[in-house]
Amino acid sequence: MIVGIAVLDQLENILRSVLKWLGPHGTIGLPWAWAIVALTVIVRIAIVPLAVKQIHSMQNLQRFAPQMKEIQQKYKHDKQKQNEELMRFYKEHKINPAASCLPLVAQLPVFFSLYFVLRHTGSLIDKAHDNIHWLGLVKITEPATAGWGPLLIVIYVASQLSSSYFMSTTVDKTQRMLLMVLPVVFVPFIIRFPAGLVLYWVTTNLWTVGQGLITRRLIPKPSAPPKRSSRTPPREPPAKDDGDRPAKPAAAAQAQLAAAPSAPRRVKRKKKRSRR
Repeated sequence: MIVGIAVLDQLENILRSVLKWLGPHGTIGLPWAWAIVALTVIVRIAIVPLAVKQIHSMQNLQRFAPQMKEIQQKYKHDKQKQNEELMRFYKEHKINPAASCLPLVAQLPVFFSLYFVLRHTGSLIDKAHDNIHWLGLVKITEPATAGWGPLLIVIYVASQLSSSYFMSTTVDKTQRMLLMVLPVVFVPFIIRFPAGLVLYWVTTNLWTVGQGLITRRLIPKPSAPPKRSSRTPPREPPAKDDGDRPAKPAAAAQAQLAAAPSAPRRVKRKKKRSRR
């Protein structure tokens, strides 16, 4: 517990320094809202290796989903045996189901630390620069219910639904429906957060949506492994003759011989002996 608090405090100091560097009084000179957007992009770039592991994990889960479903159906009355067989299957095919949650787990400390930065650093963000200059809609230090904050909440729900759609392609229908309902359920809690925190989460959701679209275009859908039956052995490749041409199967050769017209058979006639 103490170690976790110390890590959050250290991360809060780092985020405060990065926001000062990105903010209107720092080196970059962005308005505070755009500084949070830039901070979100920096965080997502930093966790790109985790996102790559997440993509590979989701592809493996999607590829071996029929086999895992067969295991679940086979041991549906014995949960302990089912879990043991699934773990053995994961180990055999090098599948890490927890890898799909790594980017979310990595962002949670940043989310909480940014919340404390916006809550405890009122003097850092002055009222002249705490909004989006060219729109003047959202003040990041106020709750999301103030001003045009509800519009940001609507964008949050839409982006979260889109993000859940791309993140839940390998789960069953029940879990997918739950993931699609949760953004709406979280709205009464989200509206109490500072608008800057909601802006951070909207930006990371939009990043996830873009990442999902790029992944679907650039990375082909993995093909399912071939199913082998005990009755039909795997087909061996045909042997090649000396002329580097595939030899004809024996059955085809026999069929051709049977279809070919046979030559007339010569019958030897016995010569009649002349009577003396």
